[in-house]
Amino acid sequence: MTLAGSFLTPLAGPASVAVGVYPTVAEYTQVTTSATPPTQAQCTSVGRRCFTPQSIRAAYNLGPLYAAGHDGSGQTIAIVDSYGSDTIAHDLHVFNTAFGLPPMCGEEGVTCAAGMPTFSVLHLQGAPATKAPPPTSNGTGQEDKSAWALEVSLDVETAHAIAPGANIVLVATPTAETLGVQGFPQMMAAEQYVIDNHLANVISQSFASAEDAFGSAQSLENLRHAFKSAAQHGVTVLGSSGDSGSANSRKQPVGQGGDLIPYPTVVWPASDPLVTGVGGTYLCTDANNTTSRVVDSVDPPAKCRAFPGQAEVGWTFSGGGFSHLFSKPAYQNTLPAGSTPINAMRGVPDIGLQASAGTGALVYISLPPDGQSGLICGSAPCSTGWYDIGGTSLSCPQWAGLVAIADQINGGGLGLINPALYAIGADLVRYANDFHDVTTGNNTADPSVPGYPATAGWDPITGLGTPNAANLLPDLVLAAHGG
Repeated sequence: MTLAGSFLTPLAGPASVAVGVYPTVAEYTQVTTSATPPTQAQCTSVGRRCFTPQSIRAAYNLGPLYAAGHDGSGQTIAIVDSYGSDTIAHDLHVFNTAFGLPPMCGEEGVTCAAGMPTFSVLHLQGAPATKAPPPTSNGTGQEDKSAWALEVSLDVETAHAIAPGANIVLVATPTAETLGVQGFPQMMAAEQYVIDNHLANVISQSFASAEDAFGSAQSLENLRHAFKSAAQHGVTVLGSSGDSGSANSRKQPVGQGGDLIPYPTVVWPASDPLVTGVGGTYLCTDANNTTSRVVDSVDPPAKCRAFPGQAEVGWTFSGGGFSHLFSKPAYQNTLPAGSTPINAMRGVPDIGLQASAGTGALVYISLPPDGQSGLICGSAPCSTGWYDIGGTSLSCPQWAGLVAIADQINGGGLGLINPALYAIGADLVRYANDFHDVTTGNNTADPSVPGYPATAGWDPITGLGTPNAANLLPDLVLAAHGG
């Protein structure tokens, strides 16, 4: 592919800045400590609606695909996360059992059988235990391995829920520290290994850092090798667009001295033209409906009530805007009618899916006893149980599941899907059939940094919109082949 060459432009700023690599989990709350998922009434009591795999599938019209045998079988999703999780094999089993999902060879308590999808963990550079740093630690907080373990449960469980026939490889790296010799370089090296060894068709990245936090354009260019290889080898790479709207910081965590960038920014890898950036929405559909997409403007959260009649609203914290590093790729030259204009620089994101924790997904994780987990719910330590979780960390792995289904329909990896997505967007009839256009909401997450409104067509919150999967995925395959 030639897309990798000419996009990068010089970045003004200091010669070097530490960049924290952080998971894009925006918010979570523990709803119950039981092994049984909470009821919708329990979620409502804490001001949320919680989606099960079945209600998510209904909202995005996946049923006809499953009925046709399209569930991601034969395809493999690589999920890249720092540290991994000591308990993911157990947590996945509880999740699958609770929701009646197909078991995976590799989850706890499952006897492997022919044709069963596999779950495996790949530690390329060591496997530190997923526990919090000691109280005496003087670190940056990025060592909070339990926060990444929560990310792992979210990524693995929701990807499997969307593509229950696909294999999943959890690719774990041993640090989430700063840009330079650790963090991003290790993640990109791990992705390069996955591509070189043909381990996956799809790569899901639920991590990000502001473009403007990198010391130079060259320092970021040095990390892009895996994306260039992916485009050449039919591997689709997706990236969360971030959970700070248009407002990002130069280092993480913000609570320990992060410097807010005082102008609108976007995050990388989602901003990379070789990556499909995934933004987010409030999913204002009936969380009890497991068969169809029905608007619910009555139940919490308040944002759904504020936009009556809207099935989805652009999420306030959905990362999006315009790159300061990458020129507008050719595939963004033609947009649906009414779109927010994309001028000289790459627009982010490309697509969207549910991301608000107020309309989040149920995820199970087992953690060490109270006081040792490293996770805090309000002012108290969290513990084992069911969590309602949001963030573009939720939208990204679910989109990875959708791509795995499209790969199955295609008979192999589609590679960079962005040109095909925008080709569909440029066709009025196809766009209306394949996407839910999200036209309400705004991603001004910090009042000091201007955000963007959701508009008809493409916008810097939800991209082209969210999928009508039964229509979009077969059409995506067709468009990828020029049809």
